[in-house]
Amino acid sequence: MASKLSFPPILDFPITTQRNPKVLRSITPFSSLPTKFWVQAKPNFSCVGAVKSSVIYAVKEEVIQSSDSETTLDSNSPSASSSKVVLVVGGTGGVGQLVVASLLSRNVKVRLLLRDPEKATKLFGEQDEEKLELWRGDTRNQEDLDPSMLEGVTHIICCTGTTAFPSRRWDGDNTPERVDWEGVRNLASISPRTLKRFVLVSSIGVTKSNELPWSIMNLFGVLKYKKMGEDFLRESGIPFTIIRAGRLTDGPYTSYDLNTLLRATAGERRAVVIGQGDKLVGEVSRLVVAEACIQALDIESTEGQIYEINSVKGEGPGSDPLKWKDLFEAARST
Repeated sequence: MASKLSFPPILDFPITTQRNPKVLRSITPFSSLPTKFWVQAKPNFSCVGAVKSSVIYAVKEEVIQSSDSETTLDSNSPSASSSKVVLVVGGTGGVGQLVVASLLSRNVKVRLLLRDPEKATKLFGEQDEEKLELWRGDTRNQEDLDPSMLEGVTHIICCTGTTAFPSRRWDGDNTPERVDWEGVRNLASISPRTLKRFVLVSSIGVTKSNELPWSIMNLFGVLKYKKMGEDFLRESGIPFTIIRAGRLTDGPYTSYDLNTLLRATAGERRAVVIGQGDKLVGEVSRLVVAEACIQALDIESTEGQIYEINSVKGEGPGSDPLKWKDLFEAARST
């Protein structure tokens, strides 16, 4: 049964309010670390050949911009609304922790459903309950999900996932079938019909699991189960947006605190490529995926849509909702 965990309020919220931080201007402490992806074995994507598809290029600037530019985190964010309550599932993972950090910086109330609340406390600190609520629960087990944890929730972002191939992350029955299929199904099943949006992070290639190189990635069913999770959400009647990410880069930053997460950058790969029809092949920064999820919460044209997303070298829109809106809509029109 899901259970709510509370922490005493603290006086200082550990997010800088300085608009142009001069310290850690171009932090790249993670560049020397081995990047971990949900796919441990990397198929040779060059065998796919040239992909002819209509894609849209945009840019994701760092969450906290450098001292040479005005930060747009608060002023341009579509999510700077105190009325929004976002349930984040998978909030201590590579993408989820960036989603949580960014929502908190935008003064959006976050509710976290997770198996290990202590891990969240290490990442985000002991926040005031008006900013961050922790609920213990496991989406893999339907009996562990208490519908009361969704009371007042207006939006859901689900970033759960595991590795495509057997690894230590599969310990404790943490397989693709249990996480990507049963977990998503269980969460969608108890989601209130008043929900404004359910954003699900999935993967490119889910419709091509029988084709090379995707069939290699799908040897243990990860693409099949992700597609099953997608299909269940699509047929549930819940307003949804599905973000299919390319091979994940940048992070995960699981050993860093909230302030460091907010200063993480996507390096040179800030330009965003958005497509539809599962035609994209490539990589994407976890920071870009996190921003796409947050933007999709409030952009009406993304409801009921599935997007593929990659990132490449370039500059661009950062957290500007109007630019993201144009990009999502342009992807639909091509």
